[in-house]
Amino acid sequence: MAIPGKSTTKTTRQSTKIAVVIPCFRERLHILEVLDAIGPETGAIFVIDDACPDQTADLVEEKCKDPRVQVIRHDTNQGVGGATLTGYRHALDAGFDIIVKLDGDGQMNPDQIPRLIAPVVSGLADYAKGNRFHRADAVTAMPWTRIAGNIALSLMSKMSSGYWNIFDPTNGYTAIHSTAARNLPAGRISRGYFFESELLFRLGMMRAVVEDVPMTAQYGKETSGISIPRVIPEFIAKHYINTCKRIYFNYFLRDPGVATVQLVFGKLFTGFGLIFGGWNWYDSIQTGINASAGTVVLAALPIIIGLQLLFAFFGQDVRNVPTTPLQSLELPSGDG
Repeated sequence: MAIPGKSTTKTTRQSTKIAVVIPCFRERLHILEVLDAIGPETGAIFVIDDACPDQTADLVEEKCKDPRVQVIRHDTNQGVGGATLTGYRHALDAGFDIIVKLDGDGQMNPDQIPRLIAPVVSGLADYAKGNRFHRADAVTAMPWTRIAGNIALSLMSKMSSGYWNIFDPTNGYTAIHSTAARNLPAGRISRGYFFESELLFRLGMMRAVVEDVPMTAQYGKETSGISIPRVIPEFIAKHYINTCKRIYFNYFLRDPGVATVQLVFGKLFTGFGLIFGGWNWYDSIQTGINASAGTVVLAALPIIIGLQLLFAFFGQDVRNVPTTPLQSLELPSGDG
């Protein structure tokens, strides 16, 4: 089921209502500083205590006097994705037009909210996300393990989401328009650390426009809850599945065309060349008889043709990035 909300309304820059969602799990050390730094452009702040063991919700209710802050508690931990979707639902029910997701660990500067939401407020995008790799001096402050991990994850995310124009897919500093948020298939979205990548995949399936916004991250003494050895196999498997889903839906169900032909025949030619060439190579090793020139050509030519067709398909796919924002269309609420 899609996230519920009120009917879509067109808003101007002056009347746009902004909400901030902060999923919290062990954020007691930084949450008050984060809340205090959120500017007046925000109309409401939803703090989602995701069954936090250090009682972050109690601290916020006791120490924070900002009337915009609303604390929402989960009885059981649902992960960053589950907490964020809970915040989305409350913000939509309250009639907000743009929802910013901000972590409570102090790594995301709330002063950058106006710049983050600018593409969404102006109607140029349905979803905006931070990109920490836009400036070389910003990257130098990032741990090298995060740089290497983000490069690999970005390549996989481009394949699975179809957004070849964006980078840093795991960046959790995001802003989404209510039209896109309302049509998200909330029941199908990963609740854990794959949430941001899964969200990009779902937005891509909806043909939403996504924009990168350059920004920096602030790394202090906080520790990451992500276990790299544990999440890498999960991320690879889920990206592969989502890539297959996206290509099948976009090029075989929604809009079969030239790119479909290029993909099918590219895989057939390449596969035939590799299998035929591999078999004859193995046979020549076993028999000690070199393959004939004709056999080599018969193996190599399909591979060359197949690779050319596959490269042509990827070229078509890169040019197929969504360009018409959903917020400019009248969309019925649904599973997306």
